[in-house]
Amino acid sequence: MTKAIRIHEFGGPDIMRWEEVECRDPGPREALVRHTAIGVNFIDVYHRTGLYPVPLPTVLGLEGAGVVEAVGADVVEVRVGDRVAYAGGPIGAYAGHRIIPADRLVPVPAEISDSQAAAMMLKGMTAQYLLRRTFPVTAGDTILVHAAAGGVGTILCQWAKHLGATVIGTVGSEEKAAQAKAHGCDHPILYKQVDFVTKVKELTDETGVAVVYDGVGVDTFMGSLDCLQPLGMMVSFGQSSGKIPPTDLGILAAKGSLFLTRPTLMTYTAQRADLVSSATELFDMVKRGFITIEISATRPLAEAALAHADLTGRKTTGSTVLVP
Repeated sequence: MTKAIRIHEFGGPDIMRWEEVECRDPGPREALVRHTAIGVNFIDVYHRTGLYPVPLPTVLGLEGAGVVEAVGADVVEVRVGDRVAYAGGPIGAYAGHRIIPADRLVPVPAEISDSQAAAMMLKGMTAQYLLRRTFPVTAGDTILVHAAAGGVGTILCQWAKHLGATVIGTVGSEEKAAQAKAHGCDHPILYKQVDFVTKVKELTDETGVAVVYDGVGVDTFMGSLDCLQPLGMMVSFGQSSGKIPPTDLGILAAKGSLFLTRPTLMTYTAQRADLVSSATELFDMVKRGFITIEISATRPLAEAALAHADLTGRKTTGSTVLVP
């Protein structure tokens, strides 16, 4: 048995239960991981509320770091005693121990702490595929990052700046503007005080940006399209403000033959070679000092409901880590 945060119904943070769950021995191609740190992400909220339905009851969480304590038959990717981390399915990270397919685990370099690994795997690999594969950003590009002081946003801004881009970002407060600017955002926009579309057009001499990275969703979607230059790309990778309603694709033509994509980390790392490549590049960027992983809060795993309330209440910057 192990202690875990489990839900038996969909709803608010109050439905999260701290309880004992079974933890069996690993089967073929599986590993038993003892968690030392667990990441908190908006997709966990989507699972909790039922926006992304999952079978019930379930242990929440898609990101963690820890130590391999046992392996099943035919496991070649990791060994007992390895420090490892992961991000993505299957769900079940909010637990002291868990079983996970061994091919979803990647070794953690000695230079990276467990808390850093748990805070950056999902967000950092998301930034990696967004910047390097979905729309490969190059020197001279001007881009827009929504929620620029958030967990993904702070990594996106730093990485894009390293690539030579001019980074415009939206934030909700002066404090978050300072946070974003300290992490590579050239032009933080206080979207509650200023119309971000008007400001983006002003900053780009009416040209618009090459790409918008939007993890906010319904509140920013239409405005984001208006920020793009002709043939620009709208990358909608999250929906923290709510689900985007059905949209007439003719809008893309009217606004300049725009491209629109809705990618997921799970697709981009479905093959182990892609998973390892993404994590390796992310680790390298952190080890070389090009990206700093900001951990804004660390809580006991038993207080995961409080972490969710802070996240949905937009009280956080950077990443939140849970410790079993």
